[in-house]
Amino acid sequence: MAVKEALDAVVVGSGPNGLAAAITLARAGLSVTLFEKRDTIGGGTRTEELTLPGFLHDVCSAVHTLGVASPFFQSLPLQDHGLEWLHPEVQLAHPLPDGTAARLYRTVEETAVRLGTDAAAYRRLMNPLVRRWPGLAPDLLAPLHFPQHPLQFALFGIEGLLPSNLLGRLCFKTPAAQALFAGLSAHSFLPLNRPLSAAFGLILGTLGHVAGWPVAKGGSRTVTAAMASYLRSLKGEIVTGQEIASLHDLPPARITMLDVTPRQLLALAGDDIPDGYRRKLNDYRYGPGVFKVDWALKEAIPWTAAGCRRAATVHLGGTAEELSNGESEIWQGKHPERPFVLLVQPSVVDPTRAPGGNHVGWAYCHVPNGSTFDMTQRIEAQVERFAPGFRSLILARHTRNCVEYERYNPNFVGGDINGGVQDLRQFLARPTLFSPYQTALKGVYLCSSSTPPGGGVHGMCGYHAASCAIKTLKT
Repeated sequence: MAVKEALDAVVVGSGPNGLAAAITLARAGLSVTLFEKRDTIGGGTRTEELTLPGFLHDVCSAVHTLGVASPFFQSLPLQDHGLEWLHPEVQLAHPLPDGTAARLYRTVEETAVRLGTDAAAYRRLMNPLVRRWPGLAPDLLAPLHFPQHPLQFALFGIEGLLPSNLLGRLCFKTPAAQALFAGLSAHSFLPLNRPLSAAFGLILGTLGHVAGWPVAKGGSRTVTAAMASYLRSLKGEIVTGQEIASLHDLPPARITMLDVTPRQLLALAGDDIPDGYRRKLNDYRYGPGVFKVDWALKEAIPWTAAGCRRAATVHLGGTAEELSNGESEIWQGKHPERPFVLLVQPSVVDPTRAPGGNHVGWAYCHVPNGSTFDMTQRIEAQVERFAPGFRSLILARHTRNCVEYERYNPNFVGGDINGGVQDLRQFLARPTLFSPYQTALKGVYLCSSSTPPGGGVHGMCGYHAASCAIKTLKT
């Protein structure tokens, strides 16, 4: 293995968290080598020509509100390394059965005035969160700890611990506002009648106003490309095309960072893992998976509601009740006839994604973990429902089910792109209660989305894990 001797640290996996861990270690003056089994870096943050030549599709992550708002990302000079965020006019649109659409704008006021009689309620809910975000971010995007701003954290918790359905009904009366909040909360992958589901709606709504819901110019691959470029500027090394099947395949190092889920840690460490810790890792739970469709399109999607044409992200689920019912079915092992569909149309704001004035789009829906059911027709029916004539614009499509997603990236266990269920239990213990990053093996740390603060392209899991390792070295 062509790496220099006496490394301080090795990292396995080149997703945003693996790169974040490597950068954090390199910034501390440690020698770091990162290993990636594929020929290209990125984990779930890759962009590929999945349909036709010249049509650039984000393989998994596409919209990066957490990336823009991440305290770690904000500390990096990523723009100097080629990253450019592009913001649509409408951050998010949620079309309704009556032909209108709820819309999330950069400001609370612009969003509120379009919610009719719920305008004042929206201001009351969101304005305090937007004002408090600078104090809330370090506490929410971190492992369990005594908060730096306990009062603000407690105020958030009063609402965030509620089920989304309950908070939506308590706050809003109109179908538009309730549907908007339900769609935001559905990013949790939780049934919307479960505690903590409201927290996702609150955070993602707040981030729409604080940071926006941008895409990366040229595709999500430019996020990790910029991180890799910065890592190399810090003298960190990246080795691609090198699979690590066992921890014993790695060169000696004082710190080993693993951007993997508990299941891969069990495989990598084998019999070296103590029985007690092994039981905890085996108890870790994975959530629903996704079924995804990518399209090459000859024109922009012809939404009935004009606001959807100016948004990079569109939530398709109809009313809050319809959306909630569909998400609950998934946890019963069913495939909804009308699924909640998260659709992204990046070429609305980024013409580099498709040649000759064409467009790209992708959409996924939640399905039971490990599903191989083909949801293409149901997803496209939801698009056609709110954009009649959509199917006639499709030049080519590419689909991927849960099993194919796990084959593409083993961290997506059963198609779970969040690295595990993000309910109250695994909010407190992700993957274990008192030591989320440090494993039972000396010098070995987890830094994936299976650690706090969980899924999303923000690098905070890698940052916190590496910071923990650095502190341990100093003690």
